[in-house]
Amino acid sequence: MPAPHGAIDHEALSALAAEPLDWRFKAVPVSAWGTTIGEFLAGRPRLSDLGTPLLTLDAPALDANLAAMVAYCADAGVELAPHGKTTMAPELWSRQLAAGARGITVANVPQLRVGRAFGVRRLYLANALVDPAAIRWISAELDADPAFGFSSWVDSRRTVALMDEALRGRAAQRPIDVFVELGAPGGRTGARSITEALDVAEAIAATPALRLIGVAGYEGVVAHDASPESLQAVRDYLQRLAGLHSRLLTSGLYGDVDTVWLTAGGSAFFDQVVEVLGPMSTQGTKVLLRSGAYLIHDDGFYAGISPFSRGVGKPLASAMHGWARVLSRPEATLALLDGGKRDFPFDEGLPMLDPMRGSVTSIVDQHTFVRLDPRSDLAVGDVVRLGLSHPCTAFDKWSLIPVLDDASAADPLVTGLVRTYF
Repeated sequence: MPAPHGAIDHEALSALAAEPLDWRFKAVPVSAWGTTIGEFLAGRPRLSDLGTPLLTLDAPALDANLAAMVAYCADAGVELAPHGKTTMAPELWSRQLAAGARGITVANVPQLRVGRAFGVRRLYLANALVDPAAIRWISAELDADPAFGFSSWVDSRRTVALMDEALRGRAAQRPIDVFVELGAPGGRTGARSITEALDVAEAIAATPALRLIGVAGYEGVVAHDASPESLQAVRDYLQRLAGLHSRLLTSGLYGDVDTVWLTAGGSAFFDQVVEVLGPMSTQGTKVLLRSGAYLIHDDGFYAGISPFSRGVGKPLASAMHGWARVLSRPEATLALLDGGKRDFPFDEGLPMLDPMRGSVTSIVDQHTFVRLDPRSDLAVGDVVRLGLSHPCTAFDKWSLIPVLDDASAADPLVTGLVRTYF
């Protein structure tokens, strides 16, 4: 079901079209300086009007990926609050919300502030909130806006005490909703055992300033590939989440909340989340995925590990591409491109070139090294398209990203400019 119109501030989004273009945006040509985003797009620019290096988005792929995840969640009977940290692009968040997402997940307080600046009505902070000033700020936001929904994770009695101390004397009208987080040994945050998590839940229940609404976890901490062993580790972890939820139900620590939530699910193993936690959905319990990379996808890490690439459904398409120009061909078998680590992601694999054109062997700050067949006709000045891996570390390098009507066309039309806030 589409989210209500008030899920995000559409006036704030519309105002982005009036932002002036200048030297701050490396995707923008000098010829566009002094115009606004709206004016630039009204001139129907083409890819060839933009310089390199460049990151672009492909409109058809965005549409297809969005529809695929909407259909999957509907069929599985789960809710979705996509992780906004992947893009930090309110324009893309708006599309996800309009397609039915329950809210937007963020990872830290700066990202939370972006969400509030654009009026996102329901935000999930997938982390502990322990900064006293931030705790008081979010409490004031909740009191000032009855339609605003917020929750964060708690994994220790100390976190509960810090939140309670920060709110003491505020006379808050609404408690802060929290999830007790269960982690894994050697992983990131989260109580390390069900016993510890139950102890945290007892502390939450004893604190009027907080309200326990569910159990949270992230299965990506226990596996980084889709081998049978890794998938079993993910299932084992999710079974522990389910066990914690069952213990909380029988203990009565959820109190009188109408709906309790089980939330997990990155972009690599959300099918396992549905398989293990889905059966626990009842009238009073719902499952919430937080997958974020599905909308953009990639040609590398997620192309190999996404459930949609493992037989769950039709594979997603990479909606992001890099573009770089040959700067030098100093050797018969070597070309240097004008994009590097400051432009393209490299933490989950190097950029990829059409094998018929060459292969990327390394990447440094401002250059990409391409190994060529000595007979290659790739020449200085030629522009090549690159496949990329890991959208989370692609978007943070670009404050404005052109959207193309068809990235595979000879000279695509630029139909949008997506603003990011990192």
